[in-house]
Amino acid sequence: MDLTVPRVIMWQFLIGAALAAVLLGVFGKVAGYSAMLGSLTAVIPNAFLALRLMAPRRDPGAQSLMRAVWIGEVGKLALTVILFVLVFVLVRPLSPAALFAGFIVSQMVVLSGLLMRGSTETETSNTNGS
Repeated sequence: MDLTVPRVIMWQFLIGAALAAVLLGVFGKVAGYSAMLGSLTAVIPNAFLALRLMAPRRDPGAQSLMRAVWIGEVGKLALTVILFVLVFVLVRPLSPAALFAGFIVSQMVVLSGLLMRGSTETETSNTNGS
């Protein structure tokens, strides 16, 4: 099993938590929890999409995979909107700058997943042993 996806989700959470800790220390409690909420607003929908794509399917064909991708992406978008609405409606006081910083930083970790995947593939792509 390829562990790139769970590793990316884990790193999204850890980097978001690290940013929240830094903002907590520098700007205070409101910035800290706002950044953490922003990070979770990115991580939770990404985890939903990852679970949709990694879940075993009865039909292993391309059409089944495309259906899982569409449902996963629509669900991810819906979860993101719902989480942002909940945060903006329920959390007071809130630092919007820290919230969006946590969201953006956590989303940027996904790009590192492409690098992880690329380095794994180049290390193991030679199957003839040379």
